[in-house]
Amino acid sequence: MRVTTFAAFRHRNYRLFFVGQLISMMGTWMQQTAIGWLIYQLTGSKLLLGTVQAIGGLPTFFLSTVGGAVADRFPKRAVLVLTQSVMMLAAFALGVLVSTGQIRVWQVAALTAMRGAVMAFDMPVRQAFVVDMVGRDDLMDAVGLNSSLVSGARIVGPAVAGLVMGRFGTAPCFYANAASFLAVIGGLVAMRLTPSPRMVSPESVLRHAVGGFVEVRRNPRVLGLMAILLTVGIFGWSYSVLLPVFARDVLGIAEQRYGLLLAANGVGALLGSLVIASLGDYPHWERLVTGGVFLFGVCLVLFSWTTRFHLALLFLALAGLGMISFHSTANTVIQTSVPDAVRGRVMGVWAMVFVGTHPLGSLLAGILAEHFGASLTVSMSASICVLVAVGVSLARKKGNGALRPNVTGSAGTAGQES
Repeated sequence: MRVTTFAAFRHRNYRLFFVGQLISMMGTWMQQTAIGWLIYQLTGSKLLLGTVQAIGGLPTFFLSTVGGAVADRFPKRAVLVLTQSVMMLAAFALGVLVSTGQIRVWQVAALTAMRGAVMAFDMPVRQAFVVDMVGRDDLMDAVGLNSSLVSGARIVGPAVAGLVMGRFGTAPCFYANAASFLAVIGGLVAMRLTPSPRMVSPESVLRHAVGGFVEVRRNPRVLGLMAILLTVGIFGWSYSVLLPVFARDVLGIAEQRYGLLLAANGVGALLGSLVIASLGDYPHWERLVTGGVFLFGVCLVLFSWTTRFHLALLFLALAGLGMISFHSTANTVIQTSVPDAVRGRVMGVWAMVFVGTHPLGSLLAGILAEHFGASLTVSMSASICVLVAVGVSLARKKGNGALRPNVTGSAGTAGQES
């Protein structure tokens, strides 16, 4: 099978989804940029910076498998409209609290935790919804395009946030994020979806969710990828939590340039996602997984020890390229390696492993940075990612390339609401 670049845009529903997500993701990255700066501004504590981020991710860890079961049992569009609406209200509440001068760290933590709980349902549903819009044949292209829109938003959102924060403070970033959810909700409502039979299960949602773990355990390819995701989730993402520390204490820069640090990461990720989307049936997906993690880790080690702003931009851009090469490939392999009936639950496990482990990584990064400094913390964490990439690569050469995606399974029907 040959995958045509940008073939997913043939589907009207996916075009609506893409535009809405692009606008919303820019708002999300504006909020992410502002929230880290706000916490460090309020507390000046690396430990609290990591702790608040950890609190925000804990609900995702505990609830994402339930969210995956919801994805397999209920209409995905209806669930997404609900989750997006709740996150819009949470962002608006943050804006009001900041602009009225009433904001406290515990309020940031509570609203971040609320968003994390909603994301536990939103993420697996949104991931599983893609194949419903485009079908299996165009799934790899759609995953690459989804990564490109996130990466593009990571360029624009933080850069705009840095400019806005420098001039008006953090509150407008939260208001902008709240408004951006309207684009997603409007796109979802405008979709024309063919109803499909609902999955009827005599099991409870919690028991039904266990099916995701069963499928991951029985599939060596998916299990191996989840193990790598676990490592990157705990150790690889520590740098993002500590970026405000690097900006103020290591590089000595203000809000505008802090936004550019995040934007640089997005530039590399955008380039990588466009390359992934154009590769089609590239036969060596395993190399994209291990090579991506290796590049990601090495560049973060280099970033952690530089005190020059322009070198920091370069290393973060290359780290973004490596990260998205790994992430997009892993996402595609996992989705195309499992049956349609359990995809939502498997993506719930994916959300738990990749996103839900961020709390542990964030807390660990905050504790280590408090005692050993941000540079040594990121350097050690990134080195673990490098060692894992090398180890998996060596093991793969002795094995049979079990990470390659399987796109010959039962085809999902594009345009169905399931």
